[in-house]
Amino acid sequence: MTYQVLARKLRPATFDALVGQEHVVRALRNALDTGRLHHAYLFTGTRGVGKTTIARVLAKCLNCERGVSSTPCGECAICREVAENRFVDLIEVDAASRTRVDDTRELLENAQYLPSRGRYKVYLIDEVHMLTTHSFNALLKTLEEPPEHVKFLLATTEVRKVPITVLSRCLQFQLKNLPAERIADYLARVLAEEGIDADAQALATIAAAARGSMRDALSITDQAIAFGEGALRAADVADMLGLVGRDQLGAVVDALARGDAAGILAVTAELAEQAVDFSEVLAELIGAFHRMAVEQAVSGGGDGAAFAPETVQLYYQIALLGYRDLQFAPDPRSAVEMTLLRMLAFAPEGEGGPPSVGGRDKPAAERAAAPRTRGAAAVSSAPALPPQEKTAPPQAASHNAAPQAVAPAAAAPSCAWHEVVSELELSGVARMIAEHSELVDDAGDVYRLRLDAAHDTLLSDAPVATLERALARRGRTVRVEVEIGAPTAETPAQRFARLRAERQRAAEQTLAGDQTVRSLLNEFGGRLEGVSPIE
Repeated sequence: MTYQVLARKLRPATFDALVGQEHVVRALRNALDTGRLHHAYLFTGTRGVGKTTIARVLAKCLNCERGVSSTPCGECAICREVAENRFVDLIEVDAASRTRVDDTRELLENAQYLPSRGRYKVYLIDEVHMLTTHSFNALLKTLEEPPEHVKFLLATTEVRKVPITVLSRCLQFQLKNLPAERIADYLARVLAEEGIDADAQALATIAAAARGSMRDALSITDQAIAFGEGALRAADVADMLGLVGRDQLGAVVDALARGDAAGILAVTAELAEQAVDFSEVLAELIGAFHRMAVEQAVSGGGDGAAFAPETVQLYYQIALLGYRDLQFAPDPRSAVEMTLLRMLAFAPEGEGGPPSVGGRDKPAAERAAAPRTRGAAAVSSAPALPPQEKTAPPQAASHNAAPQAVAPAAAAPSCAWHEVVSELELSGVARMIAEHSELVDDAGDVYRLRLDAAHDTLLSDAPVATLERALARRGRTVRVEVEIGAPTAETPAQRFARLRAERQRAAEQTLAGDQTVRSLLNEFGGRLEGVSPIE
């Protein structure tokens, strides 16, 4: 006897055999048992969740020789013909291959004729969103005024592409993706009946890979049975699907915790030899960081964990961005390696996280004392004074995590900072830092800036280095030190806002006092809606 794949062999023939979709089955059962039948039903959902299966069961319920009910007999000639896909009054149409308007018109011309054998003539149109606009218009007329003996069962995976005029004339049912646990339980029952030995972990892996689709789960199971020579083992399923093993994922996490770049590259090389899907590598890593974050949130902290809570959040975000940009990378392996190395490069220093790549060999006390910013490497800051020379902290707080002593009060800057900024070739974050900062001191080869605390999130190494290069192009090589605080003098951004407001007020006063403008307003009953000064 010819082998029949599980997806076809186990296709439900009744509502009772369906797995999941109880909300749809309940509504259809009540409608069938009470006789409150609509002329058009639209089933939506992702692939393999039961749209076409439910439509065929509904067609069987409508035409069973024992009468319309939610429990067809399954034994009469019509029930058998529907199950064997040869019932003459069940017209199944694949809209993807019949998109022309002439095909739709030809199909609907026969709708006016009574069914040949059954009670209803049922049109099952799969992937209905593939119809053209003209085809939808041709279908719409019949949906508005359908013959009493016609029922339309429409199925689609892209409900947003179905015109609203069609949606408004159908009863719409949204089928849900099945939970992985439910798919695994169903597979366990099915394989037990088939006499096939299967690991629980193998079934869980298949259920996760199916992503809510029962048909995909059965197809993967068929493939796994052939791959495993009649048995399902977790290792075989992982190899077949090219998945990342728990040991390999743990090796990546351990290497991140140690700050071991060489270990990370060794694991990625091993994964490349196994031809794994590197998008799955990042997906598994994202899931691992999510589980860490949830566990830390529930337990109330990160004590004893491999990473501090803020490190987990940072790594999760980096992995998520790497997953998003993977499609643009010329080589998936190198993209994953860069994502993991980026985690090391931006790893917070000190307690609660692994050392950064640049500071791995420093003593722990030195790393802990190093200046830190929010999620970025530290910017150069003035050295602390000896204990006997320390003074009280200034009013403006430094951007460093720990309080730091400051140098003695410096002389007033020798230049107007807003004039310097206007001459610099800057853009982006570097310009924003310069515009929102006050020049505290420019003595020697150091420019000390105080960045407005309202814009402290701008501060990182890269824009400060850009600012240093721009200042160097003025003929003087300098080092820029930035602290966070409340500026005691007007910043370039504040000066620009003040001058703009003054120009606006002057323009409004000028127009308000202009005799010609006032006479025009009086003559035509007009009013000034807005004034824009000419720059």
